[in-house]
Amino acid sequence: MANLYTQVDSNIRKTWLYLFFFSLILISIGWILSIYFDSLIIVFFFLLFSIVINFFSYWNSDKIVLKITNSKPIEKNDNPELYRIVENLSITAGIEMPKLYIMEEAQPNAFATGRDPKRGVIVVTRGLLDILDKSELEGVIAHELAHIGNRDILLSTIIVVLVGMIVMVTDFFFRYAFWGGGRRGGKDKGNVMIVVAALALAILAPILAQLMKMAVSRKREFLADASGALLTRYPDGLARALEKISANPTPMKKANDATAHLFISSPFKGKEKGKFMHRLFATHPPVEERIAKLKGIKL
Repeated sequence: MANLYTQVDSNIRKTWLYLFFFSLILISIGWILSIYFDSLIIVFFFLLFSIVINFFSYWNSDKIVLKITNSKPIEKNDNPELYRIVENLSITAGIEMPKLYIMEEAQPNAFATGRDPKRGVIVVTRGLLDILDKSELEGVIAHELAHIGNRDILLSTIIVVLVGMIVMVTDFFFRYAFWGGGRRGGKDKGNVMIVVAALALAILAPILAQLMKMAVSRKREFLADASGALLTRYPDGLARALEKISANPTPMKKANDATAHLFISSPFKGKEKGKFMHRLFATHPPVEERIAKLKGIKL
């Protein structure tokens, strides 16, 4: 069975692979623009831009995520029980204790972020602390520690920045091609084809980025569930926590598509079932399936 460490090397390789994938999308956009404007400078600009964004994402994506979610640091005196749970499980997992942050959200939820296990961060919502008992909270914390130990957090956090950047760039390109490309394209069939290709890329790039985010998140949630259960030696704790979290109808005020994949449970609270786009880009496996797998673990 998968454990806290078996996927580390694979995750590191995949992190760099996905960074390359995102860079390729940006460079492709630059290449189409360079043909359209007949200037190679644009390709080199997008190449440099992708390198800068990758480095920026690697070093600062966790800070951006904490800012987006308005998470605030807490100390031992603020919640001694939570601090002890995280400290004890970190020792058991053999990783450095992560920093603790809290989101003032009534919805019960949690996520992990950070560049590596030495700089890990666990964020919990106020609602999570209010509804879970100790064994359930241990299950959630163990799940997030599994993400840190498996080095899921780097890729998951970087994706927040890269997906957002690609959507912004392609949205700008889409608007320009729609409003400015038609006038130029009407004079030449080749230009029309370039505009069509540009529009296709502008539409497909963010969809591909979102689908990749979805695939990464779903697979790793199952692994983190199993690894967390092995860490606490009590799968029912996490299973009960997921039941309570999924049953709670409280909406999250700061829920958005850029950070949804980070949370232990979808912050949209069932909206995936009602809207086609939410279903298409759902970042979490069905809770019922996760609970069934947890209850099937034999220790």
